[in-house]
Amino acid sequence: MFGKDKKEKRFIIKEEQSLGFGALYIVVDTHTGVNYLMTVGSGQNGVTPLLDSNGKVVVDK
Repeated sequence: MFGKDKKEKRFIIKEEQSLGFGALYIVVDTHTGVNYLMTVGSGQNGVTPLLDSNGKVVVDK
């Protein structure tokens, strides 16, 4: 029942950077390829799509 069928992880951490008060992560949705910027730390957490220099969402193939 549990643990027999291991699912592929939908979200993976592509990159991370530690900051003194927390961290920044680039997280990729493996189903859509969309990259997200995630902030963690000091009670200030958030997630937003990562944009390129033209304002378009970054998508991995």
